[in-house]
Amino acid sequence: MARNRRLILSSPSEVWDLLSDGHRYGEWVSGTQQVTAADPHWPEVGARLQVRVGVGPLVLDDTCVVRICEPGRRLELEAKADPFGAARIAMNLIPWGENTLFVLDWHPLRGPGTRMHGLPVDYLVSIRNGMMLTKLARIAVREHRDSADGAPRRTRSG
Repeated sequence: MARNRRLILSSPSEVWDLLSDGHRYGEWVSGTQQVTAADPHWPEVGARLQVRVGVGPLVLDDTCVVRICEPGRRLELEAKADPFGAARIAMNLIPWGENTLFVLDWHPLRGPGTRMHGLPVDYLVSIRNGMMLTKLARIAVREHRDSADGAPRRTRSG
């Protein structure tokens, strides 16, 4: 399992606003080239995101399905990327004063990834997930600052 933690200088509700907008995953999820479809009831249990992931010409279509949702606190996804199998992505938002301690756990569930699971793969995933949390934190902090300055917050339509 790869585990990352990041203190985000925004409230859990502000961070949750980003997680609960499926169309914005491409802004902060490393390797996502495009969100091709998002269920309108995202992030309710069973909702799906269709995303195109990859680097350069090496791309594949991935589906993320919400398995557990505790609004404002916890979101667990199953990411399926054939032929590589599926992985569990668990995100926990812990109030830390006025900020958010974000804990991200990743581990393979099915497919070849379960056989490659271990130090080298977990290390690479941990680096990727660390970059992802850095992007998420930057967006959340920027939007927190903008809302404090009275600028309109970004929404799904804008």
